[in-house]
Amino acid sequence: FQGDIASNYSRRRNSTPCSDPGDVLTQVGDLNWTLFHTRDEELARAEIGVLATILALAAVGNLGVLLAMYRLRKKMSRMHLFILHLGLTDLGVALFQVLPQMIWEVTYRFLGPDLLCRAVKYLQVLSMFASTYMLIMMTLDRYMAVCHPLRTLQQPGRQAYLMIGATWLLSGLLSLPQVFIFSLQEVHQGSGVLDCWADFRYPWGARAYITWTTLCVFVLPMGILTICYSLICHEICKNLRGKTQSGAEMGAECRCSQASRVSSVRTISRAKIRTVKMTFVIVLAYVACWAPFFSVQMWSVWDENAPDDESTNVAFTITMLLASLSSCCNPWIYMFFSGHLLHDILWYGSSSPPSRLFYLEVGIKTSITEAFTGPY
Repeated sequence: FQGDIASNYSRRRNSTPCSDPGDVLTQVGDLNWTLFHTRDEELARAEIGVLATILALAAVGNLGVLLAMYRLRKKMSRMHLFILHLGLTDLGVALFQVLPQMIWEVTYRFLGPDLLCRAVKYLQVLSMFASTYMLIMMTLDRYMAVCHPLRTLQQPGRQAYLMIGATWLLSGLLSLPQVFIFSLQEVHQGSGVLDCWADFRYPWGARAYITWTTLCVFVLPMGILTICYSLICHEICKNLRGKTQSGAEMGAECRCSQASRVSSVRTISRAKIRTVKMTFVIVLAYVACWAPFFSVQMWSVWDENAPDDESTNVAFTITMLLASLSSCCNPWIYMFFSGHLLHDILWYGSSSPPSRLFYLEVGIKTSITEAFTGPY
């Protein structure tokens, strides 16, 4: 969403029509206006550098995930399907959101026809919606696998494809307003300078659209993710307590059986700790990436007295760069907690079989998960 509705709106409040950061419309006399190209070039170079770094990390990380998934194409489970499509959506954020924004920062003005302007804006938001909602669907799938394992046994492959298809369809529909809101237009009537800008016919249009987007992309997903992960952790803790009690009741009746149960309990305990840690990091990264961005955007449209001086514009610009960090961080978080993904990528193309791929969102190996949730 960086460089999109909210940023355009916040930068337009002091000019008619609105302008990008650094554009200054100065009135000369009563009727003559002059457009000065005075953007902060040092800030622009810093933005380009940050965007290039995000692009590289997101592209490399998500391509690595896709390569690992390609190795498992012949024995892909339901979980692997979600990982595959999450990698695709995050790669889409890098290619269709970060890359166009970086090029835009280089050229300063949008260079292209009106159709390209609308297409770029549509794809930017499509990748954002798809990445967020794919994470939600994958979390819901993990919730079903852990808390309601019997339901996942009924046509599991079909259920996964339906959830993935619904995610892409819903994301595509929710992104359609971009096509009608954005267009190629003059930065000021008669200036001859064109840019890809949002146009709201009513004063409350930007406020309504930004609020709606914040609810759809941040507030609602955060609520769903928090609830699902809390229930997953609760179920794992409850299962652990049950196995611990069962092992204690066995006593000295069968030392061999008891040793086996203790080993199982220890393994699940480690998995529980891994789950809690990964859940905390994922939620923390999600909040850290989106909360500052949407906080600034909501502030800019709901507070008429919100500061709009030079330093504030810089702050707005910096927060725009945080919007894509979630897709940049996701593959590296998964890689850190999996312990196997990097190995699978490094061995890509070799004849040796890959290690057992990580099972993200729950952080439990297949053998352990199937012991108390059923197969994936």
